Amino acid sequence: MNRNWLPVFSRVRAALMRRGRSSHDADDLVQEAWVRLASYAQRQTVLEPEAFLMRAALNLSIDDYRSGRSRCEQVMLDDVEEKDLVDTTPTVETTLLARERVAHLLQSLAGLGEKTQRIFLANRIDGLTYNEIARAQKLSVGAIEKHIAKATLHLTRDMEGW
Repeated sequence: MNRNWLPVFSRVRAALMRRGRSSHDADDLVQEAWVRLASYAQRQTVLEPEAFLMRAALNLSIDDYRSGRSRCEQVMLDDVEEKDLVDTTPTVETTLLARERVAHLLQSLAGLGEKTQRIFLANRIDGLTYNEIARAQKLSVGAIEKHIAKATLHLTRDMEGW
């Protein structure tokens, strides 16, 4: 795994920040994901280390969010005074940018192979587990993981800056 990892770290960090993580939290999650990648790579061959790092960081982010909810760290609506409430209606500019982003995402999805696209959407949109997809596609769970990692890496790279 001798390579320049800074651009990869930047992409993973940007993906975490797009999902609402602060700069500091994103850095911590990237570091933890890197430790997991390095640890795993000592035991097994990692064919797509960038995809592994991205998935590990996203999973860590989800785990951290869930554990925060269980500790009730979120602000309760009752604790917010009326003067603190803000109009959350999206602006015209925000709406147009979101539409452009969706169009770009659809274009990026079209760049995936049919099977990879079908597997990725079954997981992300339909909410099917890797095991359920593997049974339906008559593939191994490992093959499903590789298709999803490939799609995630492709979409992350293609959506960078959006």
